[in-house]
Order: sequence, then C-alpha cells, then structure tokens
Amino acid sequence: MPKVAGFTFIRNAVKYDYPVVESIRSLLPLCDELVVSIGNSEDDTEKMILGIASPKIRIVHSVWDDALRKGGRVLAVETDKAFDQVGKDADWCIYLQADEVIHEKFYPAIRQAMEKYLDNELVDGLLFNYLHFYASYDYTADSRKWYSHEIRVIRNDKSIRSYGDAQGFRKNGRKLKVRPIDASIYHYGWVRHPYQQLQKINQFQRLWNENEPNLEHIPKKDGNQFDYSEIDSLQPFLDSHPSVMQDRVEKKNWIFDFDIRKKKFRFKDRLLYWIEKKSGRRLFEYRNYIIDK
Repeated sequence: MPKVAGFTFIRNAVKYDYPVVESIRSLLPLCDELVVSIGNSEDDTEKMILGIASPKIRIVHSVWDDALRKGGRVLAVETDKAFDQVGKDADWCIYLQADEVIHEKFYPAIRQAMEKYLDNELVDGLLFNYLHFYASYDYTADSRKWYSHEIRVIRNDKSIRSYGDAQGFRKNGRKLKVRPIDASIYHYGWVRHPYQQLQKINQFQRLWNENEPNLEHIPKKDGNQFDYSEIDSLQPFLDSHPSVMQDRVEKKNWIFDFDIRKKKFRFKDRLLYWIEKKSGRRLFEYRNYIIDK
C-alpha cells in the first residue's frame, strides 16, 4: 500500500466559522500523517485543531504575507508551505481546503485509485467531482459558474506547485496529467450564518485585490448579513452528508428557502445549462488539468 500524507492550511477558523475540524477528520482515515499549517490567527484556531487529538496530525506555523493580495496568490503560497512540510517518504499527498470535506463512502474508491496508479508515472494526480453547497445544507449550486472537478490528490513531487488562488496545481508550469475517480469533494464554503458569510467575503475580497476593494457590490440583507437570494441556480440535495458534518448540519440556526424553478440566466447560459442537464456534458468548460487516457 502507498504511504499517504495529507496537508491543509487554515487561519482564523473560529472567526469565520470554517468547518476545518470536520475537514481534517474526514482526511485522517486516508492518511498516515496530516500536516496542518496554521496561519497567524486572531482566535483559538490552534486550540481547535489540538482538540482533535490525533497522533497523525503535525501542526506547523506560518505567517501570511498579506501583501500578496493579487488574485488570491497568498492562498497558493500557503498551500505550497504546507505541502513542503510533507516528508519524502510519502507516495501520494491528499489536499483539502478548510471548507472541503470527504464523505466516508468514497474512501474505498480513493484508496483503490492511489494503489492502482502508484506505479504509473504518467499520472500526476487524481481528479475529483465537486458538490458546492450554497446557503444551506439542503441545496447545491449547479450553474456553470462553479467548477465541476478539481485535483485533490497529487504525487509527493515538490516540482508540483499550487496554482492561481490555490484551486489547482501545476508541474514545472504545465497542467497536471490526472485520472478521474468516482469520488466527490463536498465544498461548504458558502454555508454559514449570513452574518459570518458577509464577514468572510469582505475579508477574502482583500486577498484578491491589490488596492482596497469596493465592497458595495456584495449583496447584503439588513446591512450586516449576506443576501444568499442573489444566486442564478440551485438544485436540492437529497443525499447524506459526511458523518463528520452531522453535528454541524443539525445545529444550523438560520433559515434559507429557495424556489429551484427560478433560473437567472442569460440566453447562452440557459442553453448550455439545458444541454448539460440533458446530456451530462458541460460544453466549453475550462479544465485546470489534462486527463490522461
């Protein structure tokens, strides 16, 4: 069996209500060790991570360069810092961001794929499906604005670097060659109380803009809450959440209802959406990877 290391990074998890504990707990069964890079936080993030109390976890510390504000570059830098802490003896590395969780039903498929492609040096990584939860644990965003796949398992090759705003990876500047697997990442970055969601978005706007960002375009409700209703398309989620998320799902303390029949599309987007729903194919989608056949 291959040796597997996990890695992730986090800053101000309590302040912005990240499900990072759930994210880490979902990673632990797949890993022999897990590097958690904790940035300079203003809350009890480290205490929260220590509370997981797993011998697999190795905490490292980082000071974020807040001057790296263009296009979310600081997030890629922090991803690389965490990856670089992984020891040389690991074969595969599995990466989650602090608002991403793996359902336990996908563990067998992930393990099988890591074993299957271990000796195939043409495969740089494994490609996952994505579910983007929005406003509630009961809906997922299904328009073309949301990426449908991304790489979350890579070889332990330090020529692989985080790309852009840490969504994907590159190897010596080129896209990674990957194999798709039948497993999904559950992305919860758009599910938190509307007050905390607005605070988080305001903060992240500052990571993408070199100058002071204009926050007036962010949809607000009652002045201090994010307005989730300004969304183009949602679909109901009728399956189960990862077991590590059950407590968080049950403690949800805000109300969000949405009429899924409402679609806010331009004609071109409506047509492409219809084709995708009928055929299962997303035409003209940007791919941050190369599928190795």
